[in-house]
Amino acid sequence: MPAVEKELRVLFTNFHRGNGGGHDTYVINLLAGLAPAHEVTVAAPRTSRLFRLASGHAGVEVAAVDFAPRGLRWLRELWALWRLITLGRFDIIHVNGSADHKLIMLVRLVALRRPRVVYTKHNDHRSNSVGNWLRAWLGTHHVIAVSDYVARKLRTSPYSRVPVTTVSHGIDMGHFAPPAPAEADALRARYFGAGSPCTVFVSTAGTRYEKGWTDLLEAVAQLPAHLRTGVRVILAGEAPLPCMTGKVAALGLGDQVVFTGLLDDVRPTLAAGHTAFVLSRSETLSFACREAMAMGLPALVSDAGGLPENVTDGQDGWVVPCANIAALRARLEQILSAPERLAEMGEAALSKSRAYFGMDTFVAGTLAVYHAVLEPGVRPQPLPAALTQSPTQ
Repeated sequence: MPAVEKELRVLFTNFHRGNGGGHDTYVINLLAGLAPAHEVTVAAPRTSRLFRLASGHAGVEVAAVDFAPRGLRWLRELWALWRLITLGRFDIIHVNGSADHKLIMLVRLVALRRPRVVYTKHNDHRSNSVGNWLRAWLGTHHVIAVSDYVARKLRTSPYSRVPVTTVSHGIDMGHFAPPAPAEADALRARYFGAGSPCTVFVSTAGTRYEKGWTDLLEAVAQLPAHLRTGVRVILAGEAPLPCMTGKVAALGLGDQVVFTGLLDDVRPTLAAGHTAFVLSRSETLSFACREAMAMGLPALVSDAGGLPENVTDGQDGWVVPCANIAALRARLEQILSAPERLAEMGEAALSKSRAYFGMDTFVAGTLAVYHAVLEPGVRPQPLPAALTQSPTQ
């Protein structure tokens, strides 16, 4: 049976040497959507979480590239990337950060093939530096913004010279599915033991300070005793700094908070929650928020960046002013005083996820950007045979 010809050849790049957080999730989700019909390759550091996850993905090629090498290693990485781009016959290079974008720009200038470059802006960092100006002019053909908030910022940056399209995160709704009530109860018991009823707040957004989880704990500590003692909190992510765990103890909440560590599969942790929270000081959209809503959890979010684009306040979650402990405490009192509403709001969160957060929309939007930057009917020309042969042939 003849092999099915793939439609597009796409190279994804990412610079993180360890955990790339939402960058990793973004690329892995796109791999799942694109690999069946397109030829996809991932270039990332060998030590990265993305390299490990992509290596186990059927139909995906993986190349080890360090996009922030030191010293003479620059030459080795430049050569490896030059060969990958020159021999790869890629239609699109999809970059996801400043370090990989910079190296792709430099190598592409001297490569024998010059694929179109699509850049996804994931973060809230400023885009008006000299480096961004150079990348916008010399190494970008289209920008994907992960939220309308990001798109508005990009349109006042050097990237305004190219098209900017909002393509929000997509969630695999079959993978992230609400648990049965008995399963959820068993998971809560695993974390906190069986016994007295409690309301579990869960976050898989990470444990860095800027994720705002300490704001939640400060607000919980200020609640009246009859509400405070019924709160439990689960936090997934890398181990927090000792000063932050010390703060948990100082607030008197050590027995009410669980740190799970970094997880490849967050579903069992989300399933143990009654509601999710992402209270970031800076956030462009948040996979963690959308994954929780897809699991049937209402989401408590700050009004930072693009976070409010996920939630309809009072319907499928709540929006509170960023880093405002008094406002957060008042909202927690409201939530804890009417726990019967959580299930109803969770259903609304699930309905919104099914309508707007699905993978089909995410993949289709990304493909539309790819096709927009390619001239119809133009494919990379074959390379000379001598270049495609290894020195041993």
